[in-house]
Amino acid sequence: MHEIGLDALVAGIAAIPTVTRMGRVAELSGGTLHVTGLSDVAALGDRVTIAGRDGVALGGEVLRIARDCVTVLPDDSLEGLAIGARVELGGQTAIAPDWSWIGRIVDPFGQPLDGLPLFPGPAPRRLRAIAPAAAQRRRLGGRLETGMAVFNTLLPLARGQRIGLFAGSGVGKSTLLAKFARGVEADVVVIALVGERGRELREFVEAVLGPEGMARAVVVTATSDQSPLLRRRCAWAAMAVAEHFRDQGAHVLFLADSITRFAEAHREIALSAGEGASLRGFPPSTSHLVMSLAERAGPGVEGAGDITAIFTVLVAGSDMEEPIADILRGVLDGHVVLDRQIAERGRFPAVDLLRSVSRSLPDVATEDENRLIAEARRLLGAYDRAEVMIQAGLYAPGSDPVVDAAIRVWPPLDAFLAKDAGQGARESFAQLAACLATGSDR
Repeated sequence: MHEIGLDALVAGIAAIPTVTRMGRVAELSGGTLHVTGLSDVAALGDRVTIAGRDGVALGGEVLRIARDCVTVLPDDSLEGLAIGARVELGGQTAIAPDWSWIGRIVDPFGQPLDGLPLFPGPAPRRLRAIAPAAAQRRRLGGRLETGMAVFNTLLPLARGQRIGLFAGSGVGKSTLLAKFARGVEADVVVIALVGERGRELREFVEAVLGPEGMARAVVVTATSDQSPLLRRRCAWAAMAVAEHFRDQGAHVLFLADSITRFAEAHREIALSAGEGASLRGFPPSTSHLVMSLAERAGPGVEGAGDITAIFTVLVAGSDMEEPIADILRGVLDGHVVLDRQIAERGRFPAVDLLRSVSRSLPDVATEDENRLIAEARRLLGAYDRAEVMIQAGLYAPGSDPVVDAAIRVWPPLDAFLAKDAGQGARESFAQLAACLATGSDR
């Protein structure tokens, strides 16, 4: 456990502002407000505090700047605000993570949500940092133990790899994320819960993640009822926390749930700022937003650690061509598809292996292991192509030797995909080989 030092206390005192700039509300319309008196000092992204009636303050962010006024998007409803209300300019806000944050739940500003005091670290970090220089980054590292047979073998996860988890609602996405948080080899786990239902936070932390997962985790959250400003900031803040530990030499597992809600929050903000919609309702800036967040994860430069990242994407009706899924799939090092039909028949994790890819292959597996992976995919593909005929009783045994082998191997192989890997990758590959051996039986 890292103790709170003098540097953290000094940093907290230094963050207290000594000069305050003030403006006044001149117009309220369409969920935004126009403020005069700040145009010459405000910058895009600055935080403001708006004085409401009865002393209730409201936060907001600067979206547009004109010669005579700035446009502010508030964190909550405009109800209770009036012309002439005082607006205090707070400037850019950063986040200052610290090792003492491990095991804690914080909001996008780094404030504790678990009722206990929390001190900032000595070095504030930008929310929208630049990714490490491409030419200086290391290559992907070795294969990681994950605690699950399918990800130890057929869909391996390498150190520094970035994968997408594509799923509809209710197919076991959160449970799978918790398994990653508990089972993947890492020094620190940073979890971004973007736009989750408020009642599920405690359930996820206490029941799904559990004490074992929280012992090395930092959870950054903004619930679905909070403003799009906070939901978007949540992903940036969590990535900044992960970068802090990476720069200390740690291997960080970054879990973001979900990038879809992150993009939807940005859409609300961008439309309020006057940006037009194009990608099925998403503004053009969405592509850069998503890709720049993903690029911040991955292998670090020499002397730093790595960020292994898993980004979840909500896909309605398993539509892998919807904008956010399409953008993210093109920039990641692999994608995992969870299928509702597999979940409905009770196999978890409900991974559709034939639609999932790990781009760490073939490098992270040996020649023999790659041969087993290729054979498993070949037989599963043969079964998938003939499944309708098999289920309808129209397939005649002996018609196709490959399909005959696929029929024999399918039950044990399907069960293998749901297994936990208590003994590591080597034992998982031994079990996979045993499954495939049933396909050669006569």
